Amino acid sequence: MLKPFIVDVTLRDGEQTPGVAFSTREKAIIALMLDRLGVYQIEAGIPAMGEIEQQAIKTIVLMGLRSRVSTWNRMVLDDVRASLACGVKALHVSAPVSSLHIRHKLGRSRTWVLTRMKEVLRYALSHGCAVTVGAEDASRAEESFLLEFALTAMNSGAERLRYCDTVGVLDPFSTFERISRLREKAPIPLEFHGHNDFGMATANALAALKAGCGYVDVTVGGLGERAGNTSLEELTAALYGIYGIRPALESRILGLLGRYVSRAANRITGRHPYVATDRRGVTPGLTCALP
Repeated sequence: MLKPFIVDVTLRDGEQTPGVAFSTREKAIIALMLDRLGVYQIEAGIPAMGEIEQQAIKTIVLMGLRSRVSTWNRMVLDDVRASLACGVKALHVSAPVSSLHIRHKLGRSRTWVLTRMKEVLRYALSHGCAVTVGAEDASRAEESFLLEFALTAMNSGAERLRYCDTVGVLDPFSTFERISRLREKAPIPLEFHGHNDFGMATANALAALKAGCGYVDVTVGGLGERAGNTSLEELTAALYGIYGIRPALESRILGLLGRYVSRAANRITGRHPYVATDRRGVTPGLTCALP
């Protein structure tokens, strides 16, 4: 297992937690702290949501962070235009790949999904953007179509493919098997995005990394819709405590970041899946594993 690139989605997926709405100031502070922590990428939000979201993203872009700042977009040209208007040049575009989502969420066909993806990537790349592609509900997709989707994304200029366990149905064994098979057939860098519906998000992320994923999505304290996402703190501790891998992160920032996000999210610390810290800024239960 190699040292992974950490993609933090707290400001996007984390804010989809029921009752959570960060202010522009809070988002800027969280982004600054994530940058100081040393994450590879910060997914700053969804510009298509409107003016308030766009203003927050513009603020973060103008901060000149070392971390890559990206936005989340549907396979819609207007979404890409909204991201460009925010000054963002790193775009993540996402489309459903399971038959269930394609049929009932989009009311479209697989051919439509592939055609639209090529159009959106061509447009984004023509404007000088770096683009990653998300395979939404990949864990319930037919593997033959997921492979076709991945190869189409790669051949259309995507930097990497995000494998999304959108409804949190995987376990570590199936995660390892599926990621391994996809990696063997599609030579595009892979990113894993897990949800914690059955308490498997961190374990699944580790399995994906072991299968060859080079990138993994996290949120601070495991924030996210439903049961949450892969926890930044848990993953960091597990990588070092179990595998001896020191993520390229400034671990002294973790406690401060966790406390700030917990307060901004109006969450009671110490209640799963949100991580509590003591007065020293140390996460109880993780101290033995952190570098």
